[in-house]
Amino acid sequence: MNANSPTPPAPPRRSDATRTAILDAARERFAADGYERATIRAIAKHANIDPSMVMRYYGNKEGLFAAAMAIDLKLPEPGALSREDIGRALVTHFLGMWEENEVLTALLRVGATNQAGAERMQGIFADQLLPLARRVCPDPEQAPARAALVSSQLLGLALTRYVLRFPPAVALAPEELVAWLAPTVQRYLTAPHPA
Repeated sequence: MNANSPTPPAPPRRSDATRTAILDAARERFAADGYERATIRAIAKHANIDPSMVMRYYGNKEGLFAAAMAIDLKLPEPGALSREDIGRALVTHFLGMWEENEVLTALLRVGATNQAGAERMQGIFADQLLPLARRVCPDPEQAPARAALVSSQLLGLALTRYVLRFPPAVALAPEELVAWLAPTVQRYLTAPHPA
């Protein structure tokens, strides 16, 4: 082999495939059964592996849940957007994520019925959405309330469109949803405080 030629990538390890299968199965079981009813045994069966492998990689159900529901929202950088377009950018971004990422739907289902799921969602809110709100709102001390209001709109949409599947919410085209929600999210983030 030539010293200047690139090293070929290493083949994927079997453990990586096992971890992926476990996490995929866990997301499906947590979404379908909820946190309390999803069991390590059922998740392992769904992944076609021995339950001891789940324990080996994740320790317990809490560790598996945390790994399965680890979500990076990949929020747009506020500096890359005009202040007047942040509402539209956020709604468009979240719709794209909900449409492509079943993990978010699973987390919403579990978060609505289980304390561990709710705490996971609260952590994502505090770590990812709140800092964005602090950077764009005119009164950073009000950022927590503003971010909570944004969450109420985005999670409400997700609940009605992806979990409860209200026919009118499902029927709306993404462009329509953005047109309806973006002005509200924009107002929550950038308008002067109503008081």
